[in-house]
Amino acid sequence: MRADPVSDDDRDAEATLLRAARAGDELAFRSLVEPRLAELRAYCYRMLGSMHDADDVVQETLLRAWRGLARFEGRSTLRSWLCRIATNACLTALGRRSRRALPMDLSASSDADRPLDEARAEQIWWEPFTASVGLDARRAGPEARYELLESVELAFVAAVHELPPNERAALVLRDVLAFSAREVADLMVTSTAAVNSALQRARQRLDGRLPTSQQRVEQSMGDERVSTLVQRYMDAMRRADVDAVVALQTEDATWSMPPIPNWFQGHASIATFLIRAPFQSTWRHVATRASGQAAVAAYRWDAERSCYVATALDVLTLRGPAIASITAFLDGVHIARLGLPASLPADH
Repeated sequence: MRADPVSDDDRDAEATLLRAARAGDELAFRSLVEPRLAELRAYCYRMLGSMHDADDVVQETLLRAWRGLARFEGRSTLRSWLCRIATNACLTALGRRSRRALPMDLSASSDADRPLDEARAEQIWWEPFTASVGLDARRAGPEARYELLESVELAFVAAVHELPPNERAALVLRDVLAFSAREVADLMVTSTAAVNSALQRARQRLDGRLPTSQQRVEQSMGDERVSTLVQRYMDAMRRADVDAVVALQTEDATWSMPPIPNWFQGHASIATFLIRAPFQSTWRHVATRASGQAAVAAYRWDAERSCYVATALDVLTLRGPAIASITAFLDGVHIARLGLPASLPADH
């Protein structure tokens, strides 16, 4: 179903703010755009695969909107106008950047008996989605194919990024944000026929390639079973219990750690890696969510600071009652974006 119609009072309030913003009132402009920032940020992430880049584009969008406010005549909604500016900024950004990847995209699985490679900073890696999703009832229109949380899952975003940028934008705007084909055409400055053609190609390319939704996997397991699995994972990692950790994983499970290019597959390989690398340190963990999936913030003991320091965000991909993939993003900034502390006390 579509969102409830906007009330006359809401329209009047927005019109008053818009007049004030055009007159140079920055607080009025902020009041106009703030309710739309979460959705805009999520849209830019789906397009770019990076929270850092998404934040940059959102800021660029707001700057362009502020400077061009006099040209906004109200023939479209403010939401549509902001998405149009963001779409142009995203397409420009994509033209300047290399394609993002995870370690599994670059090489075969690594030999766990060999030392880890150096972090590959020059590679543009995927980043987890670490913000609240902008919920909008309009997403639930009959043509919407992907739930909002599904559309920020790592596997979904990676699959969508197989599409050319224009097809990707058309798909996300139409199927995720539930704009009409005519609205998408206006946003992308093209014809409705061109949008429908791009959508058809995009859906055909993705047909059969989208993985099972983590939302559906977790719903089928139930909140209590998911929480129990995450708690068992954290307890096993805290105890450095190799057997317990691998017992929670599928036989073909993978473990990767961007920006380190190595990745490991299967119980034996992951067990060897755990002994040689992570379990040389002491860890504490906090359960969280990222990219619409179960996740764990990992803190490593720092003897000099006498506390546990935010080190990695482990995003867990589940299959049935087990963990099929652990993507450990090795940067405390991902944990900070979730609003979690940068360190934990020694007695945590």
